[in-house]
Amino acid sequence: MKTIRIGAGAGYSGDRIEPAVELAEQGQLDYLIFECLAERTIALGQQARRADPQQGYDPLLAERMHAVLKACVTNGVKIITNMGAANPLAGAAKIAEVARTLGLYGLKIAAITGDDVLDIVQRENYRIEDNGQPLSTLGATLISANAYLGAPAIVEALAGGADIVITGRVADPALVLAPLMHAFGWPADDWQRLGQGTLVGHLLECAGQITGGYFADPGVKDVAALARLGFPIGEVSADGSAVITKVVGSGGQVTAATCKEQLLYEIHDPSAYLTPDVIADFSQVEIREVGPDRVAISGGNGRARPATLKTTLGYLDSYIGEGQISYAGPGAQARAQLALDIVKERLAITGVQASEIRYDLIGVNAIHGAPLSQHPAQPYEVRARVCGRTASLREAIRIGNEVETLYTCGPAGGGGVSKTAREVVAVMSTLVPRELIHPHIHFQES
Repeated sequence: MKTIRIGAGAGYSGDRIEPAVELAEQGQLDYLIFECLAERTIALGQQARRADPQQGYDPLLAERMHAVLKACVTNGVKIITNMGAANPLAGAAKIAEVARTLGLYGLKIAAITGDDVLDIVQRENYRIEDNGQPLSTLGATLISANAYLGAPAIVEALAGGADIVITGRVADPALVLAPLMHAFGWPADDWQRLGQGTLVGHLLECAGQITGGYFADPGVKDVAALARLGFPIGEVSADGSAVITKVVGSGGQVTAATCKEQLLYEIHDPSAYLTPDVIADFSQVEIREVGPDRVAISGGNGRARPATLKTTLGYLDSYIGEGQISYAGPGAQARAQLALDIVKERLAITGVQASEIRYDLIGVNAIHGAPLSQHPAQPYEVRARVCGRTASLREAIRIGNEVETLYTCGPAGGGGVSKTAREVVAVMSTLVPRELIHPHIHFQES
């Protein structure tokens, strides 16, 4: 039976690059997928594009392509990625540039656009799903709106001979589903196979999570050689059934347990996982180990796709000011707490305007808060952190400045101060009728 081998070269924008090189060189792949786009990532990309029309694609795009292109061309591996982020056309041009510097000419690169629907949502004033308010309440703070596209445009690009496909916002599993539809000729309304293909895409999309990375818990779930973690490969058959594996000898592990954890990752209702291509049903999935680092996956299903497409709204929310300082040795926690008390009083005295503010002792109560963090032992070292949300950059800067003054005006032994102030790009979502959204494919050669 014919199988297609798809490797997951990244699970997020800043992921390791070496495992992708290993896949390109040793994975015997047909396709190498780079999933690098989170909701906030694309909003930040839009912000970068506003500052420079030639930017907005993933900042590691060139480095990743430098690392894998030669091996992919040598081994006949096609690349599919959403590293185009807010600017797929500029991203495609950058890939062509990298290819030429590597002496690789004649590569056909397809850029997919059409996910940027800012004009549509501003015109139609849809409901914001997060708070029920009309989109117009965001006013001038709205900077981007990107709809989740599905697999068909990628399928069309592959049918057009693309060696590399770079997209903006597409659903993560679509990066895997598209080459399966192309290779096996699955129609866009074969809901059972699209559901199974979406299952495989969901399992692969986070790369090292399924090979033991996020799974590892020392003494509970031990995983070997995490510093050399291998990224996953899906061996997919024409019926959509698959085996999840990795390069022999790479670090990590692929087991029924790692696959089950990834199956449930970010899934609200396993029987109704909404994507642009299909409403997938994972409720009857079967997972079984069939060999060392080989897990068979079957039982995915699906039904007709939704009438609307989820659209990520990026908007300028506020500013965050932060300051940190460390204390160590006897009485470290008491001195760190005194430092926080001083800053709290200073911010009141100087009239810093913050809509929200936190005073944390990192290593003591910063994650779960004081009620769940009670412990009789005193830590030997503590880092005090003050973090506040403000309406202006000027007010945000003042928060970190007050922490810095603890060097000489606060408790004894403080050191290692850091301070930052930054604009916050936040995200919410709305739903847009799919008939209003029209993907476009742009081809160029290296």
